[in-house]
Amino acid sequence: MASRSRDRVADVRTVVGAHMPGRRIESVSPLGEGQDNVAYEVDGELVVRFSKEPDPARRTTLVEHEARVLAAVAAVSPLPVPEPAFTVAERGCLAYRKLPGVPLLEMPHHLRAAHGTSIAAGLGEMLTALHAVPVDRFAGLVEVDRQPLAEWLREASENYLTVAGQVPAAHRGPVEAFLRATPPHDGFTPVFSHNDLGIEHVLVDPVSWAVTGVIDWSDAAIVDPAYDFGLLHRDLGPAAARAALSGSRFDAAERALLGERAAFYARCGALEDLAYGIGAARGKYVDNSLAAMAWLFPP
Repeated sequence: MASRSRDRVADVRTVVGAHMPGRRIESVSPLGEGQDNVAYEVDGELVVRFSKEPDPARRTTLVEHEARVLAAVAAVSPLPVPEPAFTVAERGCLAYRKLPGVPLLEMPHHLRAAHGTSIAAGLGEMLTALHAVPVDRFAGLVEVDRQPLAEWLREASENYLTVAGQVPAAHRGPVEAFLRATPPHDGFTPVFSHNDLGIEHVLVDPVSWAVTGVIDWSDAAIVDPAYDFGLLHRDLGPAAARAALSGSRFDAAERALLGERAAFYARCGALEDLAYGIGAARGKYVDNSLAAMAWLFPP
């Protein structure tokens, strides 16, 4: 593991030296690792990220795709997003100037709870702006990700089988009742969205608690508009989800249906993140998922 880490640091130095000639590199340090990417910080101001996709052709495609997506998103998002400094697509590498702030997942839970509603309201404004962009603008740039809700429920059931022993006993009955229930109706008009708006991808100022950026757009797609609202529901609670939805462009009836699907995605997402956190030994994902049980699966 240590050898692989040293090799990756050497890779960072190599790609930065090749694409930013003359730059003197003082430090390279690990920044974070998720399901799809591992990131490093160079001199506190540049993020160099490598895709974990094992297939070379797909890895190249993913990086080229995300660079184009970031350019398109930057033109419409009211919140800052990373803007590429360079890419090395065949190596799965994307580099961008570091945005200020700290990932919201890294902040103490009680402080997230205190500021979650205002943070979600700002993220809701961003989602509303993204969802208003005609999907034709992103045709050929992102994929359509439209998985039936019944399939989401099936995958949630599989995840629960692997994590049931970690779920507090008080929540197991409500989880199992959810998994037996019929999912919401999945008729909706797809929109362009981030498609992975968990709090690990939201940066905040640790003093003012203002959102300073939204990162990792590698999963951006044409999707159900409820999905990203669902991740805010999962990570920040129902009041935050309502705040995010309050400024949406949908009427009251549509918003109610959107909220119902968002709550469904939140519950599926909590089980998915819990399974990931346990399998990858990522304690913050486990803690976040277990904390969410209180509002997602109350006794």
